[in-house]
Amino acid sequence: MTAHTPLRPTWLCRVDAHPWPCGAAKLALLDHYREHPAELVAHLDALRETAHHDLTDLDGGREPNLTDRFVTWARTRS
Repeated sequence: MTAHTPLRPTWLCRVDAHPWPCGAAKLALLDHYREHPAELVAHLDALRETAHHDLTDLDGGREPNLTDRFVTWARTRS
């Protein structure tokens, strides 16, 4: 089974083609980091920064707002 991981530089899920992190990826991340929610937020924030660079380059310099997509959902659960 293929994991719900991001396909760079588009940051779409390799399995369901939804914007990553998709629902299944979020559940897997919450499970993996259940004992360390602050580490989950730090990990997602680092990925958000990488995605920001990738997606800005793909979109001709227009900067996406990725905070809700990558970080806010995890903060509300920690």
